[in-house]
Amino acid sequence: MKLTLQELADLTGGKIVRSGAVSEFGNMGALDEAEQTDVSFLGNEKYHQDYLKTGAGVVLIPQGIVSGPCPSDKVALVEVENPSLAFAQVVKHFVSVGRDFIPGIADGAIVADDVIFDHTKVSIKAGAIIESGVVIGDGTEVGTGSVIGIGVKIGDDCLIHSNATVREQCVLGDRVILQPGCVIGSDGYGYELIDGKHEKVDQVGVVVLENDVEIGANTTIDRARFGKTVIGEGSKIDNLVQIAHNVRIGKHCLVVAQSGIAGSSSLGNYVTLAAQAGVGGHIKVHDRAVLTAKTAALKDLKGDMVYKGMPARPLREEQKKLAHIARLPKLAQEVKNLRARLDQIESQDATQ
Repeated sequence: MKLTLQELADLTGGKIVRSGAVSEFGNMGALDEAEQTDVSFLGNEKYHQDYLKTGAGVVLIPQGIVSGPCPSDKVALVEVENPSLAFAQVVKHFVSVGRDFIPGIADGAIVADDVIFDHTKVSIKAGAIIESGVVIGDGTEVGTGSVIGIGVKIGDDCLIHSNATVREQCVLGDRVILQPGCVIGSDGYGYELIDGKHEKVDQVGVVVLENDVEIGANTTIDRARFGKTVIGEGSKIDNLVQIAHNVRIGKHCLVVAQSGIAGSSSLGNYVTLAAQAGVGGHIKVHDRAVLTAKTAALKDLKGDMVYKGMPARPLREEQKKLAHIARLPKLAQEVKNLRARLDQIESQDATQ
């Protein structure tokens, strides 16, 4: 469904600064790729040159920027409080219009006889397998090739993309999204060395994904050895993340690609792990802590701080250390020069 300029302003809570050459918009795109009927946004000053040269029909801009240089007068401008968030509303509008929810069981799906769900309000795609004892809430879609294990509980309005796996007895809250290939409830990595052999330790717990959690593609979340591995309400886990057994992640956390959290560790609320960050076993990272990319938490970390490095240190402390390291070649040359000067002085003294 297309949007008029006024409808776009209403949708985003924005203010029309100026009209452009086009009055209706039917798609969205990046500043450097958008066409005349597309909506775009300026969310980062790094893209200001793209903004000035954009071919978009309308751009969502931050407050106050209109007083500076602007793109061609063919481009309409809508001033919003947060362009990135406003653009997300636009994306949601176009995608929700474009996505078809077709209730019922598609040909080729395998659904156990005792699965509890409303056929008129749940969509199960071809090739999906739903095992015995599963409960599925209204508005949920199970994608092609996905496997839902015995006794799994799935809430309302969940979206399980193709080839995702939810193993036995795990629990998904409402509005949970599982991207393709993720595995929920795989065995925790637990072995005991007995008589020279690594003997597997049974993993009999579950994974609980609370409301509004999203799990990225090919991410794995291990079931607890006993009890629960928990991903808290509103937390978003990126692609290719490993979360081990008995981990507890608080509410509204962000865990970015290729990060790993070892067994029995916990994150508080609103914690951020940037790409390739790591948390060792039995570690507590407290509320609103931020671990920058490739940071390793090897001991408990206080909240409300930004950390960097391996092991993790407060950001400013680590930056000072790196600045000192960067000076080492210069210092080494200065020491070499001083050594040469000292040798020269000693040689002169010896000849007197």
